[in-house]
Amino acid sequence: MSDPIRYFSPAEAALRLGVSAKALRLYEQRGLVAPVRSEAGWRAYGPDQMARAGEVASLRALGFSLAQVARVLSGQADGLEPALAAHQAVLEARLRDLAAQTDQLRDLRGRLARGAAPSLADLTRLARPAGEIAAAFDLPWPWGGERFELRGLKPLTWIIGPLGSGKTRLAIRLAETLPGAVFLGLDRLPGRLDARGDAALAWLLEEGATPCDALIALLAPLTAEEPGALVIDLIEHGLDQATQEALAAWLRHRPAARPVLAMTRSSAMLDLAAVGPSEAILLCPANHSPPMPVAPHPGAPGYEAVATCLASPEVRARTKGLRAVIAA
Repeated sequence: MSDPIRYFSPAEAALRLGVSAKALRLYEQRGLVAPVRSEAGWRAYGPDQMARAGEVASLRALGFSLAQVARVLSGQADGLEPALAAHQAVLEARLRDLAAQTDQLRDLRGRLARGAAPSLADLTRLARPAGEIAAAFDLPWPWGGERFELRGLKPLTWIIGPLGSGKTRLAIRLAETLPGAVFLGLDRLPGRLDARGDAALAWLLEEGATPCDALIALLAPLTAEEPGALVIDLIEHGLDQATQEALAAWLRHRPAARPVLAMTRSSAMLDLAAVGPSEAILLCPANHSPPMPVAPHPGAPGYEAVATCLASPEVRARTKGLRAVIAA
């Protein structure tokens, strides 16, 4: 007797596919995946739905927009070249990093063969990614001057904390300390987009973003070929929910570019279930303990505090303009 067909709930399907339940809902909204319904009306994913969702997730991992995914699934090749070129750029950047690390290792082995033992600094530097940007400074007020170090800066770092936690001061200090970094405040104005910016905007619009000045003001520096990090104050400022979700997806799939440190309090920007290996979360605790890295896993130190800081754009709109007052 053959085994019965297994159907999964959205949460089970998302776990098996390595995506968030939110992503599955988005696939359904765009008509890319059609879950079946149980007798009680609940969504369920059988073998066919799981196979299709897996195809969608794989194409998304290549950096395809939802519109591009739809075209690929329908057999159209239009617009594939830019997406494939962007993914190639990401892989080539990784190869350059690996080549640099390999050269470091080869040099250390050569020195060791000549009787020169590598220093501890040489060994620890080898264990960190090539081209790492590090910052070290005494924390500003409202902290007590504790020493802070940021190591292993990833392509995308989220800075988060409750009102009055000092995250804006931390972001400004990071921009002052990281080599070549630029701080992008809330008074940002739209600039002229070059070819890279136009391509990014086209991707975002296909993803469902709403064209607006606030988005253009972000894309100009985000797509600029600058080596220094870009530190952004409240990245969701002026963007509706669809645009926030599209921008978050683009930030995760963008070609290798300048590191971005983005302050946010929006769950549309920082979907904890979607955080990938190229991202990091930096939490400024409410009690003014030193900022701490937080792993995006339930139960990890600081995870619940991060989750508590996040809210939907609708909730954030209701609290717009509120400021915390800290007693000296």
